[in-house]
Amino acid sequence: MSANKLSGKVAVVTGASKGIGAEIARQLAAAGAAVVVNYASSKAGADKVVSDIESAGGRAVAVQGDVSKEQDIQNLFAETKKAFGRVDVLVNNAGIYEFAPLEQVTAPHFHKQFDLNVLGLLLTTQEAVKHFDSEGGSLVNISSVAAAGLPQGSVYSATKAAVNSITRALAQELGARKIRVNAVNPGMVETEGVHTTGIAESDFRKQVESQTPLGRIGQPQDIAPAVVYLASSDSAWVTGETLYISGGMR
Repeated sequence: MSANKLSGKVAVVTGASKGIGAEIARQLAAAGAAVVVNYASSKAGADKVVSDIESAGGRAVAVQGDVSKEQDIQNLFAETKKAFGRVDVLVNNAGIYEFAPLEQVTAPHFHKQFDLNVLGLLLTTQEAVKHFDSEGGSLVNISSVAAAGLPQGSVYSATKAAVNSITRALAQELGARKIRVNAVNPGMVETEGVHTTGIAESDFRKQVESQTPLGRIGQPQDIAPAVVYLASSDSAWVTGETLYISGGMR
């Protein structure tokens, strides 16, 4: 990866203390960006990502913040400006997933996921674009193949379908300001969360792998290079797109 593809740029990655977000932060830094590693609760995880980046010669800071809360979002960008002076890239990676059959869907189950995955994404984006300069910027939303609908995932799938729609809508709305908006839609990726929930060793994983042309679930390293591409000028004429990175599973 070119170490100067994002030289001089500042990238904010939400939910970057582990999993896909952590790898995105590391690879953006490897491409030359100064990176803000946002986390909600895992300070140790975020500090480890910052340490990884710094030991590889990059620049990064960790900033705590729950991006479903407006005050935390404002603080996140204030700290970003304080640390690095500008903002060029926002990766909306923070998200939550909970599965429940229809009869167990409740208002709290709905709002917990929509408040972070959809409203939080919108409010974080709203704040970020205030800080972009006349050169514009790049917004990358981490969506999911689950947007197509998963059994027992009606609410989660709906949040990701919303992210796809928001990506298209904001690409059209913000294009005149040179702000590009794209989404990356991973398939199942092996992360701490997938292990914690037991999915990694489940029949569901085996089922997914059997339906995936490339025959395996993904790794965070499979996802992050696409985010670097969408953050950089390599994708200068790409906006409003949803890129599926799922081993061919749709």
